[in-house]
Amino acid sequence: MKVKNILVSQPPPVDYEKSPYNDISKKYNVNFTFKKLFRIEGLSSQDFRREKISIPDYTAVIFTCKNAVDHFFKICADLRIKMPETTKYFCISETTAYYLQKYVQYRKRKIFHGNENPLELIPLIKKHCQEKYLLPCAEDHKQEAISILEANSVVFTKAIIYKTISEDLKGITINDYDMVVIFSPFGMKSLLTNYPKFQQKDILIAAFGSATIKAVTDAKFTVNISAPTEKAPSMTMAIEQFLEKNNKK
Repeated sequence: MKVKNILVSQPPPVDYEKSPYNDISKKYNVNFTFKKLFRIEGLSSQDFRREKISIPDYTAVIFTCKNAVDHFFKICADLRIKMPETTKYFCISETTAYYLQKYVQYRKRKIFHGNENPLELIPLIKKHCQEKYLLPCAEDHKQEAISILEANSVVFTKAIIYKTISEDLKGITINDYDMVVIFSPFGMKSLLTNYPKFQQKDILIAAFGSATIKAVTDAKFTVNISAPTEKAPSMTMAIEQFLEKNNKK
């Protein structure tokens, strides 16, 4: 099939001219439209207090994404809570672990991380079973990581610290696009909120990450392009590889 217009559910790259998207656009004569499908809002300290969670009571924090890191430390700042030097942090990935340097001194803290797969955190957490775990998460917290923690009998407390809100996509006619690129389950949720009668038909769906792929398939749609994979660690690489094969056909 001919692929001409591609909707990417992210803000445009800061320097588009130097981005892989620009290279793909020129090489395969496709047009990219960038539109964030949802926005994230942190809970106020007043709303958080209603959860009756005392952050200082916990000795370890589990982070599943950078958003959780940002909003957790914002809540701490709003409540004037300083995390003790002894606090342990368990992060979904090395990227998230290094991101913690924005808020804590990396070398002085005990920080553990997996490699994007929540299952990799389980052995690490169980080695420190004496800790009291807090999991900062979104209001709509049906995440793969939570299911895995619960399935492995990890005792933890969920702390809702932010929420996702679907953006208004009235200016976007979804059927004008040959491909839609989704990076988060919340992106899929926003798509269905804005287009409740959406039918995939010939529209290709590219999904990044296992949680996003599951959200797409749970909605009864087909994932045509997926990343990360061994051959395509990034979404742009996956798109380019698809276009290369598609053009040959």
